[in-house]
Amino acid sequence: MEGDESADADPHMTTVSRHHFRDDSDQDFSISIIENMKEDYGLFVWPCSVVLAEYVWQQRLRFSGATVVELGAGTSLPGLVAAKVGADVTLTDESNRLEVLDNMKRVIELNKLQCSVLGLTWGVWDASTFSLQPKFILGADVLYDAKAFDDLFATVTYLLQNSPSSVFITTYHNRSGHHLIEFLMVKWGLKCVKLLDAFSFMPSCKASGLSGNLQLAEIVLDGERR
Repeated sequence: MEGDESADADPHMTTVSRHHFRDDSDQDFSISIIENMKEDYGLFVWPCSVVLAEYVWQQRLRFSGATVVELGAGTSLPGLVAAKVGADVTLTDESNRLEVLDNMKRVIELNKLQCSVLGLTWGVWDASTFSLQPKFILGADVLYDAKAFDDLFATVTYLLQNSPSSVFITTYHNRSGHHLIEFLMVKWGLKCVKLLDAFSFMPSCKASGLSGNLQLAEIVLDGERR
């Protein structure tokens, strides 16, 4: 792996990548992620996950002690970092993607962390969804399939409404669908309160391994429509 990551491969195309986080005082830790190159996108650490995980680390005082839900978590790097800095984390992915949910459990155990794992399909409501009241909703590269945008925003809006003063923090490639994202934020009564270029806060050792127009947005309920 490039930059701040290393990997150990086995003959079955499974790797364990290690992602390091450090600050100016040399406080440092790493998260190990089990990836499978034969499987689909849910078992691979994408650049948006690296960016969001780094942001959680840099904002760790906000996350310490907070309740966090990661949507479409896949390999779950941002949520695991949140757990490492003291958040109460629930990792979610589509209910029918059992191999991804099972991998989450293995990664939690590998890193000796305490997180909940939940099958949560965007736009589908059940008792487990109703019980979630996160302070922070995380989503790395969840804005890649325009057909799923409405279901995603419906789920995000519900979670924001269910937990006053909560925030949805997402990282995404700024592709041609950006105007659709803006339209859906208006449709669902949301507003962006912070928009950052990923390269404005990524350490140089990690930024060198990234490419593309990567954005981070903090999104909340529009106060005029609450």
